[in-house]
Amino acid sequence: MTRRTAAERHLDSAPRPAPERDPSDELAELLMAFHHPIRRWLTELLGVEGPANVGQLAARTGLAVGSVSHHLKVLHGQDLIEPAPELARDTRESWWRLKPRSMTWSVEDFDEGTLGRRVAQTAEAENLRFQVRAMQEWLRRAPGETAGWRTAANSVDTYVPATEAQVRDFARRLSRLVREWSDECMADAAERPGVERRPVRAIARVFPSEPVRP
Repeated sequence: MTRRTAAERHLDSAPRPAPERDPSDELAELLMAFHHPIRRWLTELLGVEGPANVGQLAARTGLAVGSVSHHLKVLHGQDLIEPAPELARDTRESWWRLKPRSMTWSVEDFDEGTLGRRVAQTAEAENLRFQVRAMQEWLRRAPGETAGWRTAANSVDTYVPATEAQVRDFARRLSRLVREWSDECMADAAERPGVERRPVRAIARVFPSEPVRP
């Protein structure tokens, strides 16, 4: 029996357009795929360390090969990653690369009482836990970092009375700044590949908040 190529094996999990589907249902499936802790970890590994095969990702994460394959298929189905068959040495290897896509959403995108709303609320909570874990890990490692990286890392906050319109304006400005800065970093990395770089995470939130009790 002829062994199927990696590209052929991945046809079952490939994203399929479904114009008749409710957009909110598609968004809910995307949120479930991306905000699973393991799947988000895998997308970040592919984004930071580059394309990898299933075996390499299993060794990198300590997960079983079957578990890695399952999570990759879910990500593939949502068009978050794509096969990279040209990197395989033979038909047994399944290589994957990150396929960045824009993801903007709000709990308000879903009607009250719907499954999509519950999914969005869960994703929002998981996203916060993810960001907290990332910050805690940095604080744990920071004492051992060089002075340059310690002082380059920064946090800023403010606490002022604001209108809803002013909060929306701040969010728009912040989103624009993050996009512009990210594009500049990527362009510079392409122009100067020899310069020391590290994966950097920028997190910012703006939301109504009463005084926090200790």
